[in-house]
Amino acid sequence: MNVFIRQLTGIRLVAAVWVLLYHSQSQLDTIGLLSIPVLPEFIQIGRLGVDLFFALSGFILAHTYLSSLGQRLKAKKSLRFWWLRLARIYPVHLVMLLVAGFAVVAASIVTGEELNRSWLNPWDFIKNLLLIQEWGSDPQRGWNFVAWSLSMEWLAYLLFPIVALILWRMHKHLPTWALCFFWLLVLSPLVVYGLGTSDPYYSDNWGSTYRVLTAFLAGAISYLIVCRLQESNRATKISDVLAFVLPAIIVAGSVFLAWLPAAAAPITSTDPDAEPLPPYFHLLLVPILVAWIGSLALSQRGMANLLSKKIMVFGGFISYSLYMTHLVWFGLWRAGMKAIGIEGGILYTLAVVVLLGMSFVIAYLMWRFIEEPARVRMRNWIGIRPKPTEEAGEEIVEKSEPKNATPIDVPDRE
Repeated sequence: MNVFIRQLTGIRLVAAVWVLLYHSQSQLDTIGLLSIPVLPEFIQIGRLGVDLFFALSGFILAHTYLSSLGQRLKAKKSLRFWWLRLARIYPVHLVMLLVAGFAVVAASIVTGEELNRSWLNPWDFIKNLLLIQEWGSDPQRGWNFVAWSLSMEWLAYLLFPIVALILWRMHKHLPTWALCFFWLLVLSPLVVYGLGTSDPYYSDNWGSTYRVLTAFLAGAISYLIVCRLQESNRATKISDVLAFVLPAIIVAGSVFLAWLPAAAAPITSTDPDAEPLPPYFHLLLVPILVAWIGSLALSQRGMANLLSKKIMVFGGFISYSLYMTHLVWFGLWRAGMKAIGIEGGILYTLAVVVLLGMSFVIAYLMWRFIEEPARVRMRNWIGIRPKPTEEAGEEIVEKSEPKNATPIDVPDRE
């Protein structure tokens, strides 16, 4: 693996678990875990794990494809890139799309509740099939709810061949200070949007588009900056410190937002299973998350070593399946708990342990028997044979890297 690939794979597990905990706030609160200081505030902004995925995707795709896509726009290479991205994301998405439909019907039968879902219709199903369900100013989410972010990722993938042309020229012609300026510039629309208080989920008024494009582009530019700084011992030492300081700032920021009266979102739901609304302004923490990726890429010890442990890297490999499967599993679990009438006590606590533990088991099974075999087969269809995994949970090394290659000049990686 490349020098920074292991720790960035570990980040994927952090992002997925953060989202998982965000969606399990009700259960954690019932068993008393949210009485632990700082933990509830940090989990309440766990939806930022998606923004962390967006930024990481931009960073890794710049590392993987910039030399092949950035020099000139070629239809064949762009089509190949899009197919490989589909091979990465679509098999699990398709399976979970079907499972989600069956699951909501099964949950309705188990609980005896009326099957009343506005999204349970052919048109919404087709939009999900095409990965366009989140496109627009006011998207309506349904089916496998978490796939909204996949729809946004697909939008970023479609734009990436053009983005790569710009990034390549930025790398060749701009000084480091200018790259840092553009890093700030692409994040500024997200910061401005994040100051609004119309929707605590920040999905209306093109919010999802702001989130993916700004974080994705900032992640890609972060890669260009890392390439410039990678040979600097001073930058490495500073990054070792920042790799700890930046996540600490995120935690402190979550506590501050929970304390800030102006950030409190109005309570509009009476559903006891609904997670607490995130505070307003939490998108202001996204630039810190993006900077954390860059600091970890430059770091060689401390937090980087921790995220490079085998268990973290393996968790990074299954993180996509964990993200895509957990919410449907949570829904089935809640339906089962309602059917048997367990709402608290030791049995409920044990059931929560099963809930979280099985989330990882299901993710592993999905990765082992669906995600990875389907990805390999789809790659085989265009003549790419399996190679050892290099990803930040993402890619496969197709060609050997020359020992004296610089990060930006490595051969095409798939």
